[in-house]
Amino acid sequence: MNNRYLPMTETDRDEMLQAIGVDSIEELFADIPSDIRFKGQLNIEKALKEPELIKFFNGLAAKNISTKSVPSFLGAGVYDHYIPSIVNHVISRSEFYTAYTPYQPEISQGELQAIFEFQSMICELTGMDLANSSMYDGPTSLAEAAMMSCGHTKKKTILVSKAVHPEARDVLKTNAYGQGLTVIEIDTKNGVTDLDLLKEHYNDDTACVLVQYPNFFGHVEPLADIEAITHQGKALLAVSSNPLALGLLKSPGEFGADIVVGDAQPFGISMQFGGPHCGYFATTKKLMRKVPGRLVGQTVDDQGQRGFVLTLQAREQHIRRDKATSNICSNQALNALAASVAMTAIGKKGVKEMAYQNVQKAAYLKAKLKGLGINVVHDGPTFNEFVIQLNQSVKEVNEKLLEKGFIGGYELERDDQSLEGQMLLCVTEVRTKEELDAFASELGALQ
Repeated sequence: MNNRYLPMTETDRDEMLQAIGVDSIEELFADIPSDIRFKGQLNIEKALKEPELIKFFNGLAAKNISTKSVPSFLGAGVYDHYIPSIVNHVISRSEFYTAYTPYQPEISQGELQAIFEFQSMICELTGMDLANSSMYDGPTSLAEAAMMSCGHTKKKTILVSKAVHPEARDVLKTNAYGQGLTVIEIDTKNGVTDLDLLKEHYNDDTACVLVQYPNFFGHVEPLADIEAITHQGKALLAVSSNPLALGLLKSPGEFGADIVVGDAQPFGISMQFGGPHCGYFATTKKLMRKVPGRLVGQTVDDQGQRGFVLTLQAREQHIRRDKATSNICSNQALNALAASVAMTAIGKKGVKEMAYQNVQKAAYLKAKLKGLGINVVHDGPTFNEFVIQLNQSVKEVNEKLLEKGFIGGYELERDDQSLEGQMLLCVTEVRTKEELDAFASELGALQ
């Protein structure tokens, strides 16, 4: 039990030294001056036997607080959702979790079909014509939507709502800086994008308008009005959407969006400390040949049998660099598979019911908190998140909530000093009525 892994024995070491013609390790490093060599013992803990090591790390793990041990009301981009048990059973199969890019379609039909199904389900949810095989995460997808819009329209100004996740806006700015593009942030009004400011900043150099639906504060943006403003010129409308919300809300495609992006984390992908996730990217046939990353297409082989292949790969590794639309070089195949399995297991009616429970349970907690005298910031339709105003530090409140066995909401002041005392709360389908009541009671007692 002391030596589970034996990468090299003393005999192996002696044979290697003899093969290169030296007698000892000291002779091997003779070229290194002795006065700069380390002498003595490294200041590291004594090696443990395997049972002791396992016990030690289990002890460290037990100190962590997770959503498995306490109910969480924290969202802001990473959500605690129901994951069907079949998801881990499928993605743990070695042909999936050890696979990389399926460059050889003849031996990768299972992987390719799984990605094709992912693309198809994303299209259904978003109301778009086609989707790619996935991207790294939601913020990456949004940045790529902006880059593609600028490339297509040959314009250099990007209008992005401040109701878009602040981290996604940071990723966007980083990408735009490298391309020499201008990013203008449009402020909010009553929790949604300020349409008057959007009209004011829209001009002939606008390549795209980027909004989030539902937005970072949980509100449902007026996409019909935003679409009308965006398409008065040649700009494209890119919408970042929570895919679960699209099981209930009217899809961005129905509103006339040109690009729909987002993160598939709500479907079958655990929170896992904030990543990795799985971005999705959907658009229209008109923009098909400018989609970043790769697409899986359906075809037939020389015997007329259904088959799948990678197609329309517009990245620089496959075509001339100056013709490439993006330098995105991979996708999140394993997490895309997890999302596909989850969506399949939950089903159309299940996704709608799951989304409905998010709306209803969030509305229940919102009403409960209002009844306790806690101010809910902004009225208007929300999905599973909403903002409350506290009369003390959100950080301090969260620390007290944790002592009571709850993971509190997101501290908005971290991103915007003007939002001092505001907490973004999230309620998903896995929260019970008892948990909602207990949380409301504890939060009310702290005010």
